[in-house]
Amino acid sequence: MVPIFPAMRTPTLLSALLCAAAMFAADKPNVVVILADDLGYGDLRCYNPERGKIATPNLDRLASQGMRFTDGHSSSGVCSPSRYALLTGRYHWRTRLQNGIVGVFGEPLIAPDRLTVAGLAKRHGYRTAAVGKWHLGWDWPISQDEGRLFRGTREADAAPATDGHRAAWTKVFSQPIPGGPTTRGFDSYFGTDVPNWPPYCFIENDRTVGTPSVFLPKELFRNHLASLPGPALPEWKLEGILPALTERACAFISESAKQPRPFLLYLPLTTPHTPLAVNEAWKGRSGLNNAAADLIMETDAAVGRVLAALEASGAAENTLVLFTSDNGFASYVGVKDLEKQGHFPSGPLRDYKTSVYEGGHRVPFIVRWPGTVKAGSTCDRLVHQADLIATLAEILGEKLPAGAGEDSFSLIPLLRGGSEPVRPHAISCASSGIPGLRLGNLKYVAKPLPELYDLGSDIGETKNLAAAMPDKLAEMKALLEKLITDGRSTPGEKQKNDVVVTRFPREETPKAKAKGKAQKK
Repeated sequence: MVPIFPAMRTPTLLSALLCAAAMFAADKPNVVVILADDLGYGDLRCYNPERGKIATPNLDRLASQGMRFTDGHSSSGVCSPSRYALLTGRYHWRTRLQNGIVGVFGEPLIAPDRLTVAGLAKRHGYRTAAVGKWHLGWDWPISQDEGRLFRGTREADAAPATDGHRAAWTKVFSQPIPGGPTTRGFDSYFGTDVPNWPPYCFIENDRTVGTPSVFLPKELFRNHLASLPGPALPEWKLEGILPALTERACAFISESAKQPRPFLLYLPLTTPHTPLAVNEAWKGRSGLNNAAADLIMETDAAVGRVLAALEASGAAENTLVLFTSDNGFASYVGVKDLEKQGHFPSGPLRDYKTSVYEGGHRVPFIVRWPGTVKAGSTCDRLVHQADLIATLAEILGEKLPAGAGEDSFSLIPLLRGGSEPVRPHAISCASSGIPGLRLGNLKYVAKPLPELYDLGSDIGETKNLAAAMPDKLAEMKALLEKLITDGRSTPGEKQKNDVVVTRFPREETPKAKAKGKAQKK
């Protein structure tokens, strides 16, 4: 760990010690984590060569330069919980977020004292930045009485912002917004928080860039664009979000590469999630008459720009790049039409975003690390986005404390070409909270009628083996309970969950049981 030096009396000594700290960190790799939003397992050609009809040349090239994991998972079939697990190495269901996502103007999900990937890197001398979609909550300075003034209507022209709205917005958006990325290990942040939710503006560090003064116009709630009405900057353009994030990420890489300190960039892209705001140059480029398909191509091009900036900076050879997605493809943006045209966003997997089945959370997972990861390699071992913090800790030579990365296993043995599993089990949940527990190739789904699948022979989850394998089903039920009560899934001393974890299938309360009996009568 980089030592923490006391205040120095002489500038010369201070400079010498800072130089020493920089030299200590200089041999560590840079880290770039790119997280797509709603990109399905089968949306990349390299994962779905026969039934993938969208061109993704930049991501396919990245895979050819590194290792492509075929059994990589997010913590959930939706956004916020997966982001939590990726940054902390801890399953999201150990927190208050037992289902769903962080709500609009929601409170921080990551506790202030929780070690994140960025916090770990920072204490080893790294320069850290987050650019993109946060969606993990802030301590918004909005009082309970003011809350109604931040909710609008999709018919904004019929109910325009009043002086009262603007006064409340000016008051709130002129203040720092605590609890965001710069309080969770990142030196800097630039993004839109949630691109299809208010406030419709960029946020830099802990302040909005400009003060929203109008409600987002009603025409921007059509065709899978914005989702929730609320305060916006005048003339806010949804199409400008992805290019701005790309530009800022490239600038961070270029600036950081000139410094002696290594850097960590977390780039949670806003695409191809809604808003499906495709820029003119990419409209119709997929040939599938689908905005999400066009946006996947635009996303691939954005990643290509970031990788080109990394190459141009001279830092690419000493940079670990991880590309993945927070969950599977959103079926509501035209999946049936895409499949009719031969593009299957989940590839051979069952279901899509929100689901406990593989299409909900088995995602693209690509690692490039020149000199360590063999180019063009693939790995079929079970891995999880929660594994990032343990991987970084091993790179930095640090043993994680007992209360950090409780569900994180280091990927280093696999990245170096090993074939032995690094994690025996993993949990990924539906948006409803229903967990899917992996144990080797077996998967237990904790539904009222339990399900058990052998993914080694049935990746599409078509044959429920629960009745045929009662002993194995009982073993996996017991394992799930142990992983909950231990507060961790890695070896080490037991930890506390933040809340009483919801068990699935849910036990009905006496009142609910009585209501059910009455309905049956």
